[in-house]
Amino acid sequence: MPLSIESYLSLNDVDLSFIDQLIFRFSKLQDTMGEKIFPFILVLSKEDVKKKTFIDILNRLEELEVVDKTEWLKLREIRNDIAHEYSFNTDEVVNSIVAIYKVSDELIGIYKATYKFCKDKFDFLGLDDE
Repeated sequence: MPLSIESYLSLNDVDLSFIDQLIFRFSKLQDTMGEKIFPFILVLSKEDVKKKTFIDILNRLEELEVVDKTEWLKLREIRNDIAHEYSFNTDEVVNSIVAIYKVSDELIGIYKATYKFCKDKFDFLGLDDE
């Protein structure tokens, strides 16, 4: 990084595999948090999540100060951009890869804040702080 169209088109298979891993891991972490961890936090808090939409879950987590809804949705939009553009429009692919690279630390920050919230609220003992 920085990545340009020219540098993207000249990447070898190994370098492309690293970019694929970045995209995959970013997407997987966000999917796992949104589909599994966020609802389970509310379940552990003794809240009913069966009838809640994802946006309702996100709103509740924002009330609990676990996640900023606007930030989460922005990251989701960036993630969705690469899913829809991958392999079709090189310019948009490069822009999406750069965007994911730039916001990766934000997603990791949300994960760490979520981890800390769970550790503090639910008294998870024996877990490493890393």
